[in-house]
This record gives sequence, C-alpha cells and structure tokens, in this order.
Amino acid sequence: MTELLTQVVSLVTHGDIMVATVDNPPVNALSHSVRAGLRDAISALESSDAVRALILVCDGKTFFAGADIREFGKPMREPLLGEVIARLDACTKPIVAAIHGTALGGGLEVALACSYRVAVASARFGLPEVKLGILPGAGGSLRLPRLIGVETALTMISEGKHIGAAEAAHNGLVDAIVESDLTDGALGFARRIIDAGGGIRRASELPIPSFDPALFGAARASLRKRFRGYVAPQKAVDLVEMAVAIPFAEASEREYETCRELLGSPQSKALRHLFAAEREALKIDGLSADAAPRDIRKVAVVGPGTMGRGIAACYLDAGLSVVLIGRSDESLGKAKGAIARIYESALKRGSLSAEEMESRLSRLTLTQFYDDLADVDLAVEAVTEQHDVKAEVFRKLDAALRDDAIIVTNTSFLDIEELASASRRPWNVAGMHFFNPAHVMKLVENVRASHSAPDVLATITALARRLGKTPVMVGRSEGFVANRMLSKRTREAQFLLEEGASPAQIDRVLSGFGFPIGPFALADLAGMDIMAAARAARRPRMSDREKSCNIVDRLVAAGRLGQKTGAGYYRYDEKRMASPDPGTDEILEAHRRDRGIAPREISDDEILERCLYAMINEAAKILEEGAAARPGDIDVIWTSGFGFPPYLGGPMFHADQIGIRTIKEALDRYSALVGREYFQPAPLIERLAAERKGFYG
Repeated sequence: MTELLTQVVSLVTHGDIMVATVDNPPVNALSHSVRAGLRDAISALESSDAVRALILVCDGKTFFAGADIREFGKPMREPLLGEVIARLDACTKPIVAAIHGTALGGGLEVALACSYRVAVASARFGLPEVKLGILPGAGGSLRLPRLIGVETALTMISEGKHIGAAEAAHNGLVDAIVESDLTDGALGFARRIIDAGGGIRRASELPIPSFDPALFGAARASLRKRFRGYVAPQKAVDLVEMAVAIPFAEASEREYETCRELLGSPQSKALRHLFAAEREALKIDGLSADAAPRDIRKVAVVGPGTMGRGIAACYLDAGLSVVLIGRSDESLGKAKGAIARIYESALKRGSLSAEEMESRLSRLTLTQFYDDLADVDLAVEAVTEQHDVKAEVFRKLDAALRDDAIIVTNTSFLDIEELASASRRPWNVAGMHFFNPAHVMKLVENVRASHSAPDVLATITALARRLGKTPVMVGRSEGFVANRMLSKRTREAQFLLEEGASPAQIDRVLSGFGFPIGPFALADLAGMDIMAAARAARRPRMSDREKSCNIVDRLVAAGRLGQKTGAGYYRYDEKRMASPDPGTDEILEAHRRDRGIAPREISDDEILERCLYAMINEAAKILEEGAAARPGDIDVIWTSGFGFPPYLGGPMFHADQIGIRTIKEALDRYSALVGREYFQPAPLIERLAAERKGFYG
C-alpha cells in the first residue's frame, strides 16, 4: 500500500484501486483546496498504469455538503468546480463516489459526474441551491434528469428537496447501499466493476427518459403558488426544460450562465444573508463555549389551552416525555383530543405512521397535580397572559420541581424579570416564546433574564433546535422583538383605517409586498375576540389615539369575531371565502364620525411605508436597547416567524437596500402627518443616516 498527500485530499492505493479521502472540516465544503486536491487525484489516477479505478470518500460526518459559501461574491481561484466535474466526467477509468451524511449542491454534482455512486443507508441527497436563490451550475440540472427521470429531478431542483438513500437507490441515483464499512464496501463494489471489464458510465451521455411535456407548465403554475415572489424556482423549470431539449455541452454553458446571473441577483444576496444570519443567531453574547446544555428528557407543560397543546406536541415530536398539567379533567381531555387530531392529520397526509402516533401519545401524561412533576427536567408555563396567574404558577413549580429543573415562560408581552422574581431560583428561569400554532411555526424567541444561568441559555437553544425550531436569543422588552415590531405595524394599519383606507386595500398592499396574508385577513382568522383581549392587555401602555382607535372593540360588540362567526373585517361564505362587507364600512364610517376624522384618499405607497417603516424604526430602538444582539437576529425572527418575504432578506437587510437616509426622510414626513410620538426617527436611524451607513455597515 502506498500513500500520497495533497493538502486536504489524501491518496492511498489498495492494489489497483486508489482511494481519495477528503478531510475539510466541518462539512467538507468544496473550497479551493478541495477542488485542487480532487484535480490532482484525477491526474494521479489517469497517469498511473497500475491503478484501474478511484474511490472518492470523505472523512468526518458528511460527504461534500456543497460549495464553500464563504467564497461567494469573491474572485474564484482555479480550478473552478465546473472544471473539476468536467475532469471527473471525462475520466477514462471508473470513479466511485462513496457517500455518507449528505451529498448536497456541488457535492451531489461531484457524485453525479462519477461513474457510480454507493452510499450508506442513512445518506441523504439534494440540490438545495434554490433555497439560496441560485441553481446548480456544474451540471446538476443536466445529469440528474438523465439518471432519475425528468419529473423527480425537477422536483428536487425547483424545491431543493432532499431524498434518502432508499429512494435514491430506487430511482437510480445510487447504484448500491453499503451495509458495512463505507470504504470497504466501495472497494468491493469497485472490484466487481473492474472484474466485469471496468466499464465507464457517464451520466452526461445517458438518454433522457420519456416524460410528459405538460409537466413543465404544471410545475410553473404550482411553483408560482407555493413560492410566490421567488425567481429561482421558475428558472429551475426553464433549466430542466432546456436540458432535455438541447445537447449537453450547450446546455452546460447555459446552466453555468444562469447560475452566475442568479448569484448576483438581489434575491440570492438576500437569501444568502439569511443563511448566514440563522447561523450567527446561534451565537449567544456572553456565553462561553464550555457552557454545556443540561440533559432534558422529561418536560412539563402548564396550561392545556391552544398554546400549551401545540407546545406539548412539539416536545412529543422530539421524542421527549411530556406531563401536561391543567385544572380539570375536562380541559385536559380536550387538550389530549386536540393533540391526537394533530397526529391524525399527519397520519392522513402520510407523514406519520400509526406506530409513531401511538408512541408519541403514550409519552403524554395528564395531571391536575403539581406533585406529579418531581422528576421533570424543564417546565413550560403556558397559561393566560396575566401576571398574577403566571406568578402563581411559578410559585407552584418552585415547590414541586427539583432544584436543578428549568422553568421557562411562553409569555408574549409580560416582563420576564418580574416573572423570574416570582421564583426562588431565578438563575433557572428563562423564556421560550413559541408562536401559534406552536407545532407548525419555526420561530422560538428564547428570552434571557438578567439572572439566567449560562447553561440554561445553552439548554433552551439546544432544545429549540432539537424541536426543529429556529431559535433566536432576545432580551427583556415588552413584546420582545417580533410582537413589539408587529404592534407598530398593527397600530399604523388601524390608523390608516381611521383615515380612509379600507381593510381590502391595506391587505392587498401588504400581501403584494410579500407577506403571506394581510393584517385584517389574519385578524379574522385568529378571531377578533383574541385581538380584543390582546388590545385590552396593552391598553395601559397605549397612547390616547391608540385607545380611541377602538375599531376592534366595535367589531366585537357587533358580534363580528372573524371567520368563526362568518363576519369580521370581511364577510365569509360557507367555504370561508372572504368578500368586502358593507357592514364593516358602516362601522368604520361611524367610528370616523365619532372621532371627527374626515376620510381621505390614501395611496398604496403611503400604506406600505407607514406599516413597514414603523416596524423598522422600532427595530432600531430594539437594537439600541440591546433587546436584540444583531440586526441579523431581527431578520431571522421576522422571516421565520411572521412571514416577512425571505427573498428580501428581512426588515433590516431590506432597509439597507432602500437606504437609511430615504427611510429617515419618510419618518420625518410621517412625523408631521401622523404625529412625532409615532414616527420620530430612532437615534440609531438618525446616526446611520448622517453617516450614510446602513444597519450592516
């Protein structure tokens, strides 16, 4: 056995088979050193008369996870990935890609250019470039349809969908599943290829399998609906349609140019920003690397209402045991039934097996007694948004839990410091603010109190990730980040109704901007009684105009609670389809008369600017106060929690694209129109505008 070393790629020969092992932690990204090492490995293979095949395998936890995102936007050093892949494709000796972990993006393109692919059973495959606003640029959209069929390939490329090894083997992407050691299995596979004559199979030369040409039109229509506003999914359809219509070499050039064009697009820049921001959000200020999370195996959820049920389902989904505590058998029974219906829906969709549903429900315990919580590792308080009620729950949990158990509150608005003071162990207290429906929404605002222990913060971060959520650490602030900013948008939407805009106009403008639903359609969906309760809780902190802007209260008094009663801001038919309602117009007209407000024509631009800039201005205050550590944290919160269009990068990134000076001028203009107390520019915005800078420099 002989060994050669070339930076991060080591070459070892086993008789007449060479093994190239890549070790580029943490995820074997295809950086320059890796590309150069692969080029040299191919040269070594081709120049050796003794070597008849090459195995390409990676050390560490995964096969190539894709391009090195740190190289995006910088001059690329040769060899480019496309050059390496062309060398793999043209090689006159068989190359076997041995895959574990994930083969994603450029990593899968490397594997596709090899003659054969073997994988462990746990491996996963995908071309997720579309999620960064780009598309494969090194033959992925050309080779994949030839191997697995046009329809399956189009789904993977346009949606960024991952598939497992079993599916990959079934559809022809993988040639063999390795049950033993991966390298040993790949050596055995390569030996069989050599013994059978050492055949070369190039995906680039395979014919396109038959397909229904109508699938392209259907895909475009589906993607327009599912990925409204996104450019790359539609471009993916164009690429695959082109790939099956013209020769491979010409298609390769067009694919590369499309990738380059998208890489420089505003959407790709925004989506890549979010990709980095989500990872940066996991870095908690002041938390050292040695702050290890505590072991969480059993969780209590106090409060069997809507939020408590959803939170309990989250923990059950993650394999934890859950004790749900309520005040009556009736409320607990309703909660268990609601959780079961969540799983029944998943069962019908085929995303959950009957056995797994039974397993999850078997880990759910119902009780009315805090004494049953002695062996719980973490308790979630999810009762009504009243300080006295929550403080009483904290005292009961203090008495029942072990000294090392963590207490987290799901409060949306209440002061976490005051709640923590209700505990005799404030260092074990923090917040985990889930969003409704908790088992669906990805965002969790983790909230640090002044005395929260470092390992408590590490625990709730790790726990949120275990739940499949996107955690962002925030600080003390009324409404934290998401709801605090949302309250300013809600305020302006209500003021705009007073001044003459209609619910339909405001909803149209904000949904046209990219939000999945307008504020008034959302209010009707949530229920006007819920909105009124939230308004009542905030009333002591409202301005006089906000108190007087009681349109929600008028709707509730008229019995118009939204979809649940068939009327709210809109009227709803038996299929819950909305239409404008003269009854709402009458309520708005009466409100304006009572307030002495003469309605006026309001432009779409004013609606968008007032709703959006009020949020951005509040975000600047949040940053100055330290309630959010970074502007990127706010972008992650709003794109993962409240539907801010990700392809715009989040409110702070988008603000920089607009220009802080432009926003500052608009805030001054609306200060004169609406009132200084609502639109006075935050000091941070004043300073950035004067320095001609943005939130990101």
